[in-house]
Amino acid sequence: MSQAQTDPAATEQPPRTRPSLGDVLHDIASGGIVRTAAAIVLSLVVASVLIVVTNQDVGRTLPYFFSRPTDFLQAAGQAIGDAYAALFRGSIYNYTASSAESAIRPLLESLRFAGPLIAAGLGVALTFRAGLFNIGGQGQMVIAAIWAAWASFQLHLPYGLHLVVAILFGLVGAAIWAGIAGFLKAATGAHEVIVTIMMNYIAVSLATFLMRTPVLHDMDSGNNPTTRPPDPTAVFPRIFAEFDLRWSFVLCIVAVGVFWWLMERSSLGFRLRMVGLNPDAARTAGVDVKRMYIVAMVLSGMFIGVAGLNQALGRDGNFGPTIDAGIGFDAITVALLGGSRAGGVLLAGLLFGMLRAAGPTMQLADVAPEILGVIQGLIVLFIAAPPLVRAIFRFLPVPREVTELNTGRKPQLEAKEAGQ
Repeated sequence: MSQAQTDPAATEQPPRTRPSLGDVLHDIASGGIVRTAAAIVLSLVVASVLIVVTNQDVGRTLPYFFSRPTDFLQAAGQAIGDAYAALFRGSIYNYTASSAESAIRPLLESLRFAGPLIAAGLGVALTFRAGLFNIGGQGQMVIAAIWAAWASFQLHLPYGLHLVVAILFGLVGAAIWAGIAGFLKAATGAHEVIVTIMMNYIAVSLATFLMRTPVLHDMDSGNNPTTRPPDPTAVFPRIFAEFDLRWSFVLCIVAVGVFWWLMERSSLGFRLRMVGLNPDAARTAGVDVKRMYIVAMVLSGMFIGVAGLNQALGRDGNFGPTIDAGIGFDAITVALLGGSRAGGVLLAGLLFGMLRAAGPTMQLADVAPEILGVIQGLIVLFIAAPPLVRAIFRFLPVPREVTELNTGRKPQLEAKEAGQ
C-alpha cells in the first residue's frame, strides 16, 4: 500500500471556506425557475394566512369553531377568494366591467407600471452579473428624470428630435451618476453599496434644491419643489388614445433585448460575467477588472435611466423629487426574482407591475392594499434565503456552486474557459 493511500493528509478534505458577498449574490441571482416559483407560492401562502387572520367575517366564526368548523373554513375560503379575485380584476381583466375598454384597462395599467420596473431591474441585474450590487437606483432615476426634464422644456426642438435629445440627456445623466460609484470602487476600493446609498440621498436632495431654483422650478406651483411641464414635443405619445400606456413601455421592452444581447452574446458581456464569477481568474486571463467595474456601473445606470425617462417623459405635467416612486428599490427585488436574466427580469417586472396596479381594486374590495407590499417583501425574503426555500421544499437541488463552496473549491465556470 502506497504512502499516498495510507497518509491521512492525502485524503483530508480541503478546509471549508466562508462564502464571500460575491459568492452569495451569485447564488441568489442564479436561482432556477423552480426555486423562484416556490418562493412565490410560499409568499402567497403566508399572505393568505394574514388575510384570514385579519378578516372580520372569519373572526366572527372563531367563538364556535369547534362546534361548526365548516363556517370557519367557508369564511376563510371566501376571504382568500375575494382577495385574489380583486387582485385579478385589478391587474389582468375586470370581468365585472360593463365595457370592453374598462375590462382590459387593468392589463394595460399593469404594463404601464411594469415598464420602469423592468428597465430598472435590468440595471440592477447587470451589476449582479458583474459581482456588484447597485442599490442606487433611486438616485440614478432621479438624475435621469431631471436631466431629461430640463431638456424637455429648455430645448425647443422639432417633434421627434426633441424626444430623442431628451432621452439622450437622461441616459447620459444616469450613466455619469452611476459611473461615479464605479470609479470610486475601481480607484479606491470604496464599497459600491455604501456609495450608492449615499448618492441616493445626494440625488434626491440635489433634485429638490434645483426644483426650488429657476433651473427647474415651475413658478405656477408656488413653493412646492416641482419641475416645469415638458414641451409636448418631448413627451412619449400614448400607444392607445383611451389609455395612459405610452411608447416608453416599448423602450423598456427594447432594453430587455439589448440586455440579452449584451450579457449573452457580446464579448463585453462575457468579460463582465467573468469578473462577476471570479475576478482573480479574470485578472489572470488579462481582463481589466477595475475597468469592468466602471463599465458595469455606467451601463447599469443607463438601464435604470430608461426607467427614469419613463417616469419623467411619460406624463404631460410636472413632477417632484419623489418621481422614482420606490421603483429604484423594487428593482432589486425584480432582479433577484428574475435570476438576473433578461427573460426572468421581464416576467418579474410584469408580476410586480400587476401587484402595483391591483392596489386600488383590492382596497375597494375591503382588502388592505398593504398586503401587496407584504407579498413583495416575502418574495424578497425567500429569494434571498435559498436554504430556507430548500428546507421547506426538500426536492429542490442544492446548486453546484454552493456544493463547491462547502468543499473549499471556488466556482470557476467561464473563468476556466478564459484561462485556456
